[in-house]
Amino acid sequence: MPRTRSIHPDKEKRTMKIPTLRWLPAIIAATSLTLAGCAGSGGSGEQSSSGLGEIPTDTNATVRVLMENVPDTDIVKGLVGQFNQKYPGIKVEIETMTFDQMRDRLVSSFQASQPAYDLIVVDNPWMDDFADAGFLEPLNDRIAATPDYRPDDFFDSLTAITDVEGTTYGVPFYNYALGYIYNTGDLTASGQSVPTDLGALVTTSQRLKTADRAGIAMQPQRGYKIFEEWANWLFAAGGSIYGEDGKPSLDTPEAARALDAYIETYRTAAPANSLSWGFDEAFRSVSSGMAASMIGYNWNLPALNDPEGASAQRAGQFALAPIPGGKSALGLWSWAIPANSGAADAAWAFTSWVTSPEIDAQRVADGGAVIRQGSLTDPKVLADGYGADYYKTVGEILADAAPLTEGKGGEEMIQAVGTELNDAAAGNKSVADALRDAQAAAERIQQ
Repeated sequence: MPRTRSIHPDKEKRTMKIPTLRWLPAIIAATSLTLAGCAGSGGSGEQSSSGLGEIPTDTNATVRVLMENVPDTDIVKGLVGQFNQKYPGIKVEIETMTFDQMRDRLVSSFQASQPAYDLIVVDNPWMDDFADAGFLEPLNDRIAATPDYRPDDFFDSLTAITDVEGTTYGVPFYNYALGYIYNTGDLTASGQSVPTDLGALVTTSQRLKTADRAGIAMQPQRGYKIFEEWANWLFAAGGSIYGEDGKPSLDTPEAARALDAYIETYRTAAPANSLSWGFDEAFRSVSSGMAASMIGYNWNLPALNDPEGASAQRAGQFALAPIPGGKSALGLWSWAIPANSGAADAAWAFTSWVTSPEIDAQRVADGGAVIRQGSLTDPKVLADGYGADYYKTVGEILADAAPLTEGKGGEEMIQAVGTELNDAAAGNKSVADALRDAQAAAERIQQ
């Protein structure tokens, strides 16, 4: 499930649950998980996961962390020194790598007698698979026992991903919710307004097109990218990825309408020969003035408006709006503690600290992606971040967003559906055949 994410200051229902019970302690056979001794920096001898929420500040441990090589990780690295003012005995060692390498490395560590990592970040399509395999420590007890943590401040769309069948296995790290990004000058000059429904998205994209500029830079690349982008069109058409019964719902009249509209827009308003485009190509097209709009991650806006960034003289001209129709596709990275972590208490000390209301606001003010509602109105965020209008729109997007997948087999399902969608965009299959085959693949993978 490769996702190109080199530019950044850088899933609807998962399980039926009662929101008010989300953070109650899990009912599990034992609240203490005793682990075999782990060699290396995670500690030697017997280690235990206590289930504690408030970790003593005199704790001594080394926490080995695996994160993706993106700018949000750099922001976290910059906070470690401040964390050590409170926890001087906890050494945080952050290893970074590209996305494509991460899952295999994590699974290898989960299954090792001497694990490599004590704290990790988990992509949302992996969450159910990892939880089902017993790779992750349940966090309900820790969350409930952490003073002043305010877990209900996290956006519900995000915690719906970290909860699996009533148990919480992660804490939000940063969101990948999408929005409609456009050049305000181009929109005004074309006499158009921000599209608010699927039909308007098609016609606005077409009318934004000129002899020198595409109306919208799209990302129809086979696999993850086209599914992630098309899902927003599906939501705008009134469709959903899963039905009320929790089963895939991809071969519907709404899905056909969405895919017809997507293909029409690609053929009439997108850059020529862009069938293999992903995020980087679309971003470059918009930032260079070769396209007037895109469906992009909400945090792409600050990068586009950065005077020292890729947009050059166009910096400041871009704005963000919710996806036409209001519902967005959502991705999420979450903090999680491996069940075989050699320093689980220390890992929770860092996780709960970096995601606490105060430190999260600091992280967002430094350019990090939003996970808490309170950070959107924090004075420091409004003063040092990207402006009240931006954070208001991000809040609207996160309030109504849904992931591409729920349940096990998510990564394989995304790739399979995205392959069918790309075949339709390329003209290799009819819309009806592509959606029929996408539905069959999703049912087979996630049965």
